[in-house]
Amino acid sequence: MYIMSQTDNLYAERIAKIRSLGYDAVIIAGTDPHSSEYPAPRWKQVEWASGFTGEAGDIVVTQDHAGLWTDTRYFIQANRQLAGTGIELHKTRVPDEVLIPQWLAGHFRRKPVRVAFDGLCQSVGAVRELEDALRQAYGLGGYELVDRPDFLNEWWKDRPAIPHSQVTCLDEKSVGETRREKLDWLRGEMKKAGCGSMFLTSLDEIAWLLNVRGEDIDYNPYVISFLLVTQETAIWFVRNVSEVPAVRDVVNADYAVLEDALEDRRDECGRLFIDPSTLNYHTYKLIRKYFAESEIVFGASPVILRKAVKNKKELDGFRRAFIEDGVAVENFLYWLETSVQGGAQITEWEASEKLTSLRAQIEGYRGNSFENISAYGANAALPHYSTPREGSAVIRPRGLYLVDSGGQYLYGTTDITRTVPMGRCSRQEKEDYTLVLKGMIDLTLAVFPEGTAGCQIDAFARGPLWAARRSFGHGTGHGIGFYLGVHEGPQSIRQNFNPQPMLPGMVTSNEPGLYREGKHGVRHENVVLCREEGKSEFGTFLGFETLTCCHIDTSIVVRKLLDERERNWLRSYNRVVYRMLKSRLAPEVARWLKKKCR
Repeated sequence: MYIMSQTDNLYAERIAKIRSLGYDAVIIAGTDPHSSEYPAPRWKQVEWASGFTGEAGDIVVTQDHAGLWTDTRYFIQANRQLAGTGIELHKTRVPDEVLIPQWLAGHFRRKPVRVAFDGLCQSVGAVRELEDALRQAYGLGGYELVDRPDFLNEWWKDRPAIPHSQVTCLDEKSVGETRREKLDWLRGEMKKAGCGSMFLTSLDEIAWLLNVRGEDIDYNPYVISFLLVTQETAIWFVRNVSEVPAVRDVVNADYAVLEDALEDRRDECGRLFIDPSTLNYHTYKLIRKYFAESEIVFGASPVILRKAVKNKKELDGFRRAFIEDGVAVENFLYWLETSVQGGAQITEWEASEKLTSLRAQIEGYRGNSFENISAYGANAALPHYSTPREGSAVIRPRGLYLVDSGGQYLYGTTDITRTVPMGRCSRQEKEDYTLVLKGMIDLTLAVFPEGTAGCQIDAFARGPLWAARRSFGHGTGHGIGFYLGVHEGPQSIRQNFNPQPMLPGMVTSNEPGLYREGKHGVRHENVVLCREEGKSEFGTFLGFETLTCCHIDTSIVVRKLLDERERNWLRSYNRVVYRMLKSRLAPEVARWLKKKCR
């Protein structure tokens, strides 16, 4: 029999307080006023309400139900963290998924239905989807949407403040393009859309456009801010404006004076372009005070695609970053193997801290690009395992250890996963290890015609697993920013339909996996650059260049599961890694790596 703990009771009490608001449903979003994937602590509202710590999740609380919606990466984690709270897991990115708008549309029998949410943390696009579903289910007048900004403040007495950090300005030598050049390009895009202005809220887009970086959000070098660009002016609304350095070609204004600026510059703005997928609903209502619906143009921000296609300076920086990062990871893997084989008791947390300390020695290091995933044995079956400081598992000289990590450098962002055989492995572990590796190699070697989307090449990575009646639930690849977010679009490599073609200059991860709950997890990840592979009478063809520079352990590879082309790639890759890194490593590490790369 399950006995409710004090912690479980805490979350049950918080859900009860939310119910006390009296609405038919309350939505708690897992993002912030800028639609960030990784919000600052102030906006970790889902964690406060439920204890769930995954990066993707939304909660719905009705008078008779509480549910968390999250995707395949977090199912195991969610089941563990929600146990005893009374909050039910609703699975997304599965064939029979029922998303929040559709679930709410089918849940209530009486009308009108009143649904409340924090409009600062719901995008215009998300509210539109919700409204469409409720209108179809309950008809006009059968529902009411209530915007309640910061409604959790009533009970969240120690809620963190909105952060602000030092701002760093990058120059053309670092990023290959000046701020003025980027703003002029954007103004041209605005004209094409028939607009005199654009309002940007996505923090990575603002950072890229202004060539600025900050530390307002863990692992993401962003500055919490808004940006209004007209044909004459760019106004940056930023917190603690007096502490922010003057940014050439931009007027700095306080984060809190947005409404004043909209009123003062209304005539200068003309028609306003906004991206409904990132603009929060509460700010949209503020904009509507000064702009009629006909004066607003909705569309996908052109900045997203432009920053995804890296220029030569950025690509040079990426190549440097992956060499420097590779040195750190090889030193880490050498230390881990020799320590564990030597009898040392190394925990997952200690291993994670060691890897971070090695990265911190690299010139230009500005922090990790996400929280290290340091997982041994069964813990690696959680794709986004959060390594505990206290009580983390000891890494034994047997089985598999998985480490997924990355660094933020002034000249690039890295992301790498290595699954490491720590000693004797089972037949199943060896097969899983090899099949996942086979999929990663097959995607690396893929050649495809120009215009092909990531969802069309995803099967290269999944094919070997499918053939063995195995699979994984998460995406295979995500875009990576240049000293920006480790996850960025618009491209992706996954089963979900995404029409965005892969383009030369896009930097994307290649990371198939396989997870057996209670046993082990395997993931191999390299980062690849899309590039042109030649032309023929059938058109232009594209492929990938591997940027990651760190060996892949072949000690447990089931050789017969790889064909000759795959084995040749693996040998060649490891030889290149050794050649690139040997002079950067201590003699004993270089000798160890040479053996690993045979």
